[in-house]
Amino acid sequence: MIRTQIQLTEEQARRLRARAREEGVSLAETIRRYVDRGLEGEKADRADLYARAARAIGRFVDRRGAKDLAARHDRYLDEAFD
Repeated sequence: MIRTQIQLTEEQARRLRARAREEGVSLAETIRRYVDRGLEGEKADRADLYARAARAIGRFVDRRGAKDLAARHDRYLDEAFD
């Protein structure tokens, strides 16, 4: 574990201590749980990953200037071995 210091408002500290008492865990454990919940929201879902990949299509040009490499990769690969 890494020790760190944070500053909380009085209201945040009061609510976190109350939650820790309710759950029967330490204040530190309660904070770690809330941090984990917050970080879970950062995980990209599959649809977002596909959307990001789709936006990248055609944005990069190969050495010969082709921008359709993703769509016509077999043709270009065949030409490379001729």
